[in-house]
Amino acid sequence: MAKKSRSQKQDISEIFDSSKPLADSKLLYLSNLNDEGMKLLQQAWVRADMERKLKVLTSLVHLNETHLKLDFSRVFVFCLAEPDEAIRTQSIVGLKAEEDHIFIPHLLRALEDTSAKVRTAAATALGAFALQGELGEIPRQYTDRVYMALLKVIDNKNEAAEVKRRALEAIAPLSLPRVKEIIEKAYHSNDVKLKASAIYAMGRNCDPVWLTNLVAELNSEQTEIRYEAANACGELAAEEAVPHLIDLTRDSDAKVQEAAMRALGEIGGEEAKQALDKLARSPQPRIRKAAKSALKELQFCQDHLPLGS
Repeated sequence: MAKKSRSQKQDISEIFDSSKPLADSKLLYLSNLNDEGMKLLQQAWVRADMERKLKVLTSLVHLNETHLKLDFSRVFVFCLAEPDEAIRTQSIVGLKAEEDHIFIPHLLRALEDTSAKVRTAAATALGAFALQGELGEIPRQYTDRVYMALLKVIDNKNEAAEVKRRALEAIAPLSLPRVKEIIEKAYHSNDVKLKASAIYAMGRNCDPVWLTNLVAELNSEQTEIRYEAANACGELAAEEAVPHLIDLTRDSDAKVQEAAMRALGEIGGEEAKQALDKLARSPQPRIRKAAKSALKELQFCQDHLPLGS
């Protein structure tokens, strides 16, 4: 046991030693840390320079997203107390992949951080839990806490605009009258970015009541608005939008084209499939790739339709 402990201490020390290369194989030792492992992490952490800390944390976030069996959550929570703003922000990005409601209190505290960047990241991360709450996948009291915290941010006149936008997007899945009022108000804003967030929120809100607005915005003069409207139509599986989305695959902006193709794949149907089949034979590699990806999504959705649909 003592030999194993010495080996773990050496492995963790090397991870934070800036004179040594940072290898993913070493970072695996930070997954599923027990109490003893956390003590060793803390000892190595205080000796490490800031550049190495951030490099380690960024690498952990990437591993966390690509290897579902790894669990660095204790490291991310530990780093939320770090004085450096970038470290705290990256820690929250890492926690975005967590689905357990035990992490909600940590994110709620981060939503009151002194840094607007940290608060922005926390609001975004809470969006996944708002969706879980709407689906009844977490205890009601946690859903209520997330709702009230995000609502407080949105109603705070002194809060940074970016934080309020992300809070709007995060709260959107909750089918509550006040949420719809917030989305509606933001949609009629003269601020293009806030309006774009409102359109994104319409998609996350999944209420057909927004469809008329979304179809109209597919013809907006603002690129950002067309992009978000296309994505939102996909979220709503809005068949009425298919002809407009087909037109949008010829948009002047590449990202809008790709959003339109992605939405067609999500909506499905014969008209959407025919359009994507044609685009999959485009002479442009980017168009072919996006169309083929959308066709895969369309096929996946068709294969998983409930019997009798």
